[in-house]
Amino acid sequence: MIKNPTGLSSINPTPAGSSIPQAIFAARVKFSIVDDKEQPEVFKEFGEWSCIGGIFFDKLNIPNPNPEFTTDNYAKPLFPNNSTIPLKNELVYIMTMPNSDVQSNVNSQTFYYFQPINVWGSTHHNAIPDPIYSDSLPESQTQDYEQTSVGNVRRVTDGGTEIDLGKDFKEKLSVRNLQPYAGDLIYQGRWGQSLRFSSTLKEALIPNTWSNSGEDGDPITIIKNGQHEEDTEPWVPQVEDINTDKSSIYLTSTQDIPIEVSSKNYKSYQSQPELPKLFTGEQIILNSGRLLFNSKTDSILLSSKDSINLNSVNSVNIDAPVSVLNSGEVYLGDKNAFESVILGDKFLSDLQKVLLSLIQLSAALATPIGTPGPSAPNAAIPGPATDTQIKAQNMLNKIEQYKSKVSKTK
Repeated sequence: MIKNPTGLSSINPTPAGSSIPQAIFAARVKFSIVDDKEQPEVFKEFGEWSCIGGIFFDKLNIPNPNPEFTTDNYAKPLFPNNSTIPLKNELVYIMTMPNSDVQSNVNSQTFYYFQPINVWGSTHHNAIPDPIYSDSLPESQTQDYEQTSVGNVRRVTDGGTEIDLGKDFKEKLSVRNLQPYAGDLIYQGRWGQSLRFSSTLKEALIPNTWSNSGEDGDPITIIKNGQHEEDTEPWVPQVEDINTDKSSIYLTSTQDIPIEVSSKNYKSYQSQPELPKLFTGEQIILNSGRLLFNSKTDSILLSSKDSINLNSVNSVNIDAPVSVLNSGEVYLGDKNAFESVILGDKFLSDLQKVLLSLIQLSAALATPIGTPGPSAPNAAIPGPATDTQIKAQNMLNKIEQYKSKVSKTK
């Protein structure tokens, strides 16, 4: 049920002269607007698409067993460019701030909320049971919360928290936080995604994989989507592992990253490049189950000061209407290829002329000498013989010109 004009609203501003509480207060999230489907009437009443991210709440010190959708318990996200949609039963701080009607009424205000409070220290969710419904929790979960309330780390051991997190959120208690290091700036999603701005730290008490080279303070940025499995308890933070995390991007400065590449065949090189896991210069590493580079309107340009290596366990395939290779030298089959490739069109054109002459000469030679008389010469022979001699000599004179100066094979 929607009750609108009794409180703060960006649609129905606060009447002039009314007293608006300015205090920041804690509240429990009861519902978050993320689409126009679950509560279509609420969506339409509270501003349609402009209300996406809005929440309905209970004040923490005044729990309501039957909350309604009213402007008295509706809050918008405080920040326009940072969207952290709270889950049902997560706690937020609410404050009053001016709304879009402030030009016509300076007292026009709306509730806004900060992002969820870090109750459990979990990136996955920080929901806490509503005391109104706490009697319905199983004994194992009640014990979890009682232990936490006296300062212990939350340890869920039976596979779930039994907290109502809303219709669409599926709890995964295996999602871990990232292990922080001194000076780190870390952003973490609810499902094992993370962005870490970090640095080399050689003497860290909990080691990481990027601090074996360079100097303390050398910058590194790590983007990760999907964490790896570990043998430790799920509440213990983890450190990124490029070889077992789902998908990663590493931007390094002086660090060596112990990546295990799928193929290590560099036989095409006279002097092989440094192995990927040993390289300590600045680089960008992309690692995942599959990489797709797609250009919708223009080109994909690969440019390198040294070399471009295509390395595969099975094959390197090129499918295109036209493939152009502009190179000073091309070695086919081996880096030490020495056999020159023949220039086919030029060679076949000259060879065709010689073969036609040979056919003509052979036909003339098939006529017996002395026809029609025993001492009469065969008049058909001299012409083709001379022509064949000239063409064969021409091919012999330019025999080196048939070989490619660029392509070598073995």
